Amino acid sequence: MANTETGQVSGTKDKTYNIIWFTEACLSNVLRLETYIEDAEREGDAELADFFRRAQSDSRKGAEQGKQLLAARLTS
Repeated sequence: MANTETGQVSGTKDKTYNIIWFTEACLSNVLRLETYIEDAEREGDAELADFFRRAQSDSRKGAEQGKQLLAARLTS
């Protein structure tokens, strides 16, 4: 079914839904990583906290790119 769903079931074209899903997943990851950063800091593990901060930054970047792409496609 994944190969045939083009919006009839969800009401949203697959490619638009995929951008929405990706953006939401990135934003969710930003929030989750905040907890991981706090855990690492509480344990005094600066290396791990920095690792999670970099991952969080990448997720923020992905979310911003997803929002920009979605906005551009919805206005055209």
